[in-house]
Amino acid sequence: MKLNQDALRVLKPSWYIHQMKGWTKRSYQLLTLGIIVVILTTITSDINAISITTMFAGILGYTTTLAITNAKPVNGMFGLISAILYIIVAISAKNYADVVLQAAYIILLDIPVLVLPKWSENVQAHIRGLSDSKPLRDWGLTALFFIVVFGLLYLMDTQLFISPRPVLDAFAGAVGITGSILATLRFRDQYYFWIFQGVMSVILWGTTAFQGDANFTLLFTYTLYLLNDALALFDKNIPWFHKSVDKR
Repeated sequence: MKLNQDALRVLKPSWYIHQMKGWTKRSYQLLTLGIIVVILTTITSDINAISITTMFAGILGYTTTLAITNAKPVNGMFGLISAILYIIVAISAKNYADVVLQAAYIILLDIPVLVLPKWSENVQAHIRGLSDSKPLRDWGLTALFFIVVFGLLYLMDTQLFISPRPVLDAFAGAVGITGSILATLRFRDQYYFWIFQGVMSVILWGTTAFQGDANFTLLFTYTLYLLNDALALFDKNIPWFHKSVDKR
């Protein structure tokens, strides 16, 4: 019964209003900037079903990353919707590893957040680092996981589906999936992977756009993601790397 009540809270508008409160000032500034940039890059390119889908995916996806940074579970629903939209865009662009990446986000980040509200409670007490306890083991397992995922995604892009950009697509996907695992387990090191994944996604979607398989909206969106990563690293009001943050 408690699980059903937690899941049903996403149907209440008041819940979204509450979750959008309490962000840092810089987070709101980046959100405003991101929405403006995504809309402008959309309306200055060819308008079609994919470009409109890309615009909504970009806005919701960017809001999701800021929500994660501010430890707000609204990222569950926003992330779920944006991931579905990203999957549509990625299939259209033939970036199949990105399809798997978005599906991984749904399974590892979005659905658990929707049904487990304690994800956002007392964040400081649960944040940890790969180097805190057994760094050799934890970093080794992380590296092994990344290598295995990259290999599987590359095989998928070259054998099951044929992607025009198999190495870029598989590499960006593997970095993102590894980061999502670390996010689920509350490791602050996830942001190192988010930064790397953001760089790889800028390259991937920039290449995709220049090859004519997408517009430039996602290139700029992933550039904005890098600003969010910097926010988590350097804003002292964000809890992931700053233990002195008061519980809001």
